[in-house]
Amino acid sequence: MTIWTELAGLDFCMKTVDAAGVPTRSLQAGSGDEAVIFLHGTSGHLEAFARNIAVHAECHAIDMHGHGYTGKPDYPYEIPRYVEHLAAYMDAVGLSRAHLVGESLGGWVAAYLASDQPERVLSLQLLAAGGTVANSVVMDRIKSSTMRAVQTDDIELTRSRMHLVMHDPADATDELIDVRHRIYHQPDFIANIGNLLTLQSMETRQRNLLRPDRLAKIVAPTLVVWGGKRTRSATFPRHAKWPRTSRAHVSNCSTNAGTGLSTSSTSGTTHSVSTSSPRRRQRWPDTPDHPTTDSHIRPTTPTRS
Repeated sequence: MTIWTELAGLDFCMKTVDAAGVPTRSLQAGSGDEAVIFLHGTSGHLEAFARNIAVHAECHAIDMHGHGYTGKPDYPYEIPRYVEHLAAYMDAVGLSRAHLVGESLGGWVAAYLASDQPERVLSLQLLAAGGTVANSVVMDRIKSSTMRAVQTDDIELTRSRMHLVMHDPADATDELIDVRHRIYHQPDFIANIGNLLTLQSMETRQRNLLRPDRLAKIVAPTLVVWGGKRTRSATFPRHAKWPRTSRAHVSNCSTNAGTGLSTSSTSGTTHSVSTSSPRRRQRWPDTPDHPTTDSHIRPTTPTRS
């Protein structure tokens, strides 16, 4: 199975969009009243979501600011820069609002936009989202593994970097590794790697964190997907469709009184859907190195749509 076979039979285009002066690589497919935008993690690229494009109406998967084949302005990439770029992309393609699906860094950016510009976000799907803690051990591991893979032309280092974020190493296909290796060794990517990894600096990360006061501003229906095992990424069946969080009340989930969270579990992954008032403070999942152990997070029957 390859990226091309995942997209076989689907009308789509790969194009470069001018997002306020930043050329942005974008895969666009389908049409509909409500668009979905997929946002990858640190040092990632749009191919990460190839399996998820076909089951949605209107989709946009982009290479984020400074990533993939998108433009790489020469300044440190802090979260407000990513948010500005995402909003500029939405403006450029005529999207006043969208559903946002963000993995790791992408979830951090999506949540930040939802807190800053709530009118632009129809719903949030946060997949092992970053931005709520600053763990120096994890940050050093991300930085060192990425730097080694970028600065050394050894595809096995790229493979190791991808295995770091995959629950099942088989999901890191040779094709996906080759795509990332080629991106890692583009001259502008190598030159820009310091800017891209700026959030792995403790001082920088601390001032960009999603703190409780910011999280309290999020009003969009939100699905939090978090691994039940010590892994960074959630895994779904092939062509899985993200649950419709706007219909959480009809999902096959149990809602726990007093927490505002309804939860389900699949493949070792816990799904938490926000159903409470946005003013109510909720516990955010811990880092993969500190798994959530709260008793109110109970696995129930998996939900798919």
